[in-house]
Amino acid sequence: MKSLLTVLVLVCALLSNKTSIAQPSHKPVATRPWNAIWISAPNETGKEYGVFYFRKTIDLPAKPATFFVNVSADNRYKLYVNGTLVSLGPARGDTYFWNYEHVDLAPYLVHGKNTIAATVWNEAESRPEAQITLRTAFILQGATPVEEVLNTNNSWKVIRDNAYKPLGVSLGYGAYYVAGPGELVDQSKTIKNAMSPSLDDKAWPAAAHLGQAKPKGVADAFGWMLVKSTIPQMEMVHQRIPSLRTIVGMTAPLGFPATKTPLTVPANTTATLILDQTFLTNAYLTLNFSKGKGAGISMTYAESMFDNLKKFGIRKGDRNAVEGKEIGGRKDSILADGSNGQAFTTLYWRTFRYIRLIVTTKDEPLTIDDIYGTATSYPFTMNASLKTDNPEMQQMLDIGWRTARMDALETYMDCPYYEQLQYIGDTRIQAMVSYYNSGDDRLMRNAINLMDQSRLGEGITLSRHPSYSPQIISTFSLWYVGVLYDYWMYRPDALFIKDKLDGARGVLSFFSRYQQADGTLKGVPYWTFVDWSNGFNNGQPQVGSKGGSAVLDMQLLTALQQAAQMEAKIGMPAYAALYTAKAAQLKQTIQRRYWDATRQLYADNEDKKVYSQHANSLAILTGVAAKTVAPAIAKKMLADASLIQCTIYFKYYLHLALVEAGMGNDYMKWLDIWREDIKLGLTTWAEMSDVPNSRSDCHAWGSSPNVEFFRVILGIDSYAPGFAKVKIEPHLGELKTASGEIPHPNGKVSADYAFDGKAWQIKLTLPAKTTGLFVWKGKQLPLKSGENVFKL
Repeated sequence: MKSLLTVLVLVCALLSNKTSIAQPSHKPVATRPWNAIWISAPNETGKEYGVFYFRKTIDLPAKPATFFVNVSADNRYKLYVNGTLVSLGPARGDTYFWNYEHVDLAPYLVHGKNTIAATVWNEAESRPEAQITLRTAFILQGATPVEEVLNTNNSWKVIRDNAYKPLGVSLGYGAYYVAGPGELVDQSKTIKNAMSPSLDDKAWPAAAHLGQAKPKGVADAFGWMLVKSTIPQMEMVHQRIPSLRTIVGMTAPLGFPATKTPLTVPANTTATLILDQTFLTNAYLTLNFSKGKGAGISMTYAESMFDNLKKFGIRKGDRNAVEGKEIGGRKDSILADGSNGQAFTTLYWRTFRYIRLIVTTKDEPLTIDDIYGTATSYPFTMNASLKTDNPEMQQMLDIGWRTARMDALETYMDCPYYEQLQYIGDTRIQAMVSYYNSGDDRLMRNAINLMDQSRLGEGITLSRHPSYSPQIISTFSLWYVGVLYDYWMYRPDALFIKDKLDGARGVLSFFSRYQQADGTLKGVPYWTFVDWSNGFNNGQPQVGSKGGSAVLDMQLLTALQQAAQMEAKIGMPAYAALYTAKAAQLKQTIQRRYWDATRQLYADNEDKKVYSQHANSLAILTGVAAKTVAPAIAKKMLADASLIQCTIYFKYYLHLALVEAGMGNDYMKWLDIWREDIKLGLTTWAEMSDVPNSRSDCHAWGSSPNVEFFRVILGIDSYAPGFAKVKIEPHLGELKTASGEIPHPNGKVSADYAFDGKAWQIKLTLPAKTTGLFVWKGKQLPLKSGENVFKL
């Protein structure tokens, strides 16, 4: 009877609140195809691994002020104008939303003859998991009739470079790797200077037509549905490799490789070098070399050296150590042809701190003229600052920022070396780092769009997208609601989130099918991953004898509470009422079902034999645990080692719960895992808590201190959707001085605290048109825009 009543209330509310129904976004719909043609090489299926060069030469009567083109490819391209690299792409997506880049070629064009060329490659079955593909293809469309002289058609020339073959990655220690192959390049077969305007391409065949390019929305669009990329081009920075750690088989000249210093490997010699970037990086590696006919060169890239792969697997230990260590992982190999001026640059970037360079010469010496990297990442700028009397905080902030940048390119990524996949659970924390440290939300808007586009007919999202192998982590769909909620609270763009509420409703509708009469979940399908904790089964919390899980129920409760708030403000009041009612029922059931009065903790399931920090953290955050008991629960979570412990990932939620329970002044005492990473020589935060055996050395889900130094310690937080109001409640702990600022939609928010031995001198500055609330030891004081000065 109650469920019928709920349905009637919902229907009536929908009928009486017509104006609150989400309106269509009125995005422009394409009406006609482009004039450009998708092209490829003739007599190619486009399904096999291959590297291709496309070229066209035009004459211009004068250097133009602007010259915009739209460019894309499948899988990847590098676009050159007169030999200069001007664009890389396309930004990863799927065939329903295939990105093209909008590029101004004018700065690189000259009066007279101009050569526009592209390297296009397809890694086919070897491609990264994050790379969706149909077949090898290239497209370039002039933005106006003037630029259409460059439209792709059979006036373009194309040729395959037969020198390239894929090199599979054999890690040998069972780690999950899906980030693409290495390259084997035979210099005697390669087409040299293929992007140079001086190359004679008269013998190259004309490009083959595949079909007219069609933007998304055209009636008969299929294949690549073209949309303009909403993110900027990636940052490209020249980067020297500063250190040669070991060399076997010869000696190296002083300065190599930190400066451009030639190194000559004698004939009939094998030289093995370990190069050390000294910090983890994502970079296109370039190797320039001469002579050495028939010589073999290999470069193996690693985040860290290993102790003994056969004996210990992925055990790494001290990341600064090289002696007695091994290396394994992705590798590129080159066969030298004996000429001067040979050059190799990786098609795609590599992740490395260490490079093992092996050169095996035959009867002719080989000279390495230079070796260096071109570092790449999303062009985030650090717009936050922090200054305290604890230097450890700045060190952690720097490492966290490097980690976040390493895991942000055309999408957010869980890790750059092994997967390069945009998982919802990881991305939620990465987004908060972006909001607090940079303020640039373009990559996160792109991420939300991709998550939304990944939704299935069942209502839930994929766990990661783009990904050519669909994977469903059902619990990550609940975190998707949290992703929307965070954006809504911290970015002034409610309409963007309003457009996504249908997706949140779909997620909650999916979970409602697995709710029992009392609101609890049972039999949720797919992978219910929560954390990699010891005590969980492949990351999944233990289910009770009656099918219950406190952690899953509390995650659902979190999503219902967040969805109710969004629906009440920007959605449909009927849904807000529905979710509020469901949340209230579930909250009562969780308390009744999982609370253990003897242990004064929440059990992980109805059998009350397993307890975790996860369940109790979520109990505090959802309000299931009353404020009167939350402090005692928080203390037990820290003191009771029998509880299943959070890894570095879920400590984000653990720390939020501890702060909610009134323990924020102890925040710096909770960072031992981060300190252990530093002691082990990591320059980015590792994937797992057991860092000596961590697979990935770079997981941005560990960068939560980059948020909490500002949100918890300085106390700066959003107090209304869109950050329209600011709440500042510091937790300074043992600090005597602390100051800093973060980006805000209206400017910057800054806080300055100094203890003079008797009182705190406090200055809080809010941007124009922004007000807020200051909370100091339970006392609430209003904040106005501009400076607010207190002595307390």
